[in-house]
This record gives sequence, C-alpha cells and structure tokens, in this order.
Amino acid sequence: MATAVPVERDAVAGALPGSGHEVRLPGVTLHRAGGCDLLAAGVGPALAAASVSAALTAAALGGEPYGLVVSTGIAGGFAPDAPVGSLVLADEITAADLGAETADGFLPVTELGFGTVTHRPPASLVRESAAATGALTGVVLTVSTVTGSAARAAALRALHPRALAEAMEGFGVAEAAATHGVPVLEIRAVSNPVGPRDRGAWRIGAALAALTTGFGKLTPVLESWNPHDR
Repeated sequence: MATAVPVERDAVAGALPGSGHEVRLPGVTLHRAGGCDLLAAGVGPALAAASVSAALTAAALGGEPYGLVVSTGIAGGFAPDAPVGSLVLADEITAADLGAETADGFLPVTELGFGTVTHRPPASLVRESAAATGALTGVVLTVSTVTGSAARAAALRALHPRALAEAMEGFGVAEAAATHGVPVLEIRAVSNPVGPRDRGAWRIGAALAALTTGFGKLTPVLESWNPHDR
C-alpha cells in the first residue's frame, strides 16, 4: 500500500502491476503507485460506492480483480477515546443514519426488515494491522451529515457505544466491496473531535502526518496478509 495518502478521501488497494501513472476509466481515474491503485472516491457514501464499484468492475472485467479495498482518510473522533492525531481501525463499518425516525427514536434499516447497516472487515487483518500501526480498534460510523453539536454526538454514542470515529465514505466503500466479494479495511486518522463544529480546532495536517506514518507500518501487513485467513 502507498506510504502516503495526501487527500481526505478513500482509496482502492489492489495488486495490479505498474507504478507512477494514471489509469483513466469511465467515471474515475486511478493513480497507480507500486503494487496498488489509489482512487479519490469523492465525498459521501453514495459517490464513494459508485466510484469504487466502477474501479472494481473494470478490474474484474479486465481479468485482474482486486484482492482488497482500503478506505482511508481523516475522521472525527469521539472524545476521550479517540483523541486528535490518533489512528482508528474499524472492526465494524456502520451506517449511522440509514433508517427511519420514529416516535420512539431512530430505527436502522435492518429493523425495518431489509438492507444492512454494518460491514465487518476480516478480523485477522484488523488484528494484524492494529498491532503494526498501534491504531485503536472499534466501530467507525459513516454519516451523510457531519456531526455539529454535543447533543448529536451524545445520541450517536448512545446508539453505538463502541464508536470511535465518524467519517462520510466507509460504508459506501464497504457496500461496493461486498457486492464484488472483496474484503474491505477502513483506517482513519482523527483530525477533530466529534461534537460542536469548530474548524479552528481541526488538525488536518497532523492527522495526515499520522496517516502517512501509519501506512508506512501497514504496508508489510497488507503485502503478507492471507485473504483466506479471515
């Protein structure tokens, strides 16, 4: 995997040959670097799913399917468990706002009798990645609207007690990967606390630096991981 991801979006990691050039596909452009392809998948779960699915479909049709999808970028962290600058690995990727509001509160789409709200990365890959990077492990929520109040942060944590971070693309990436039968991993660097919106408190540079360092340590894990060891 690449040692740096200098964007706040999501990446597709595969094992295609070549390096240092762009591959233009219908609707998306891949940046080929070493043994992986990087894709700036866009903001939000819908665009992320569409972009990643386009890349996965093209690879499969070309006879060189991907073996792994890695969703990465910065995130808000739930204090005090995931402080600014920390790395978070998802053992569950959960859509936090996919469902319905009722008089009794929020119901996830699964309780309405259809769909899914959670994808689980391979446990062995999460375990080995956490050991290599020192990342925290827990639930990473996918939201379509960034949390901007203490009340909303508390409500999310009440519904998802193991949540460490929120971002906007992971569930969409995981949905696309699951459709193609490809395992997924999500790793995030915390740039700000989840809660009242205060851009002055964001530390994007520090988060990207932590992500770069983390990927340097993650590379050997991704290269040696056996996909049959789930």
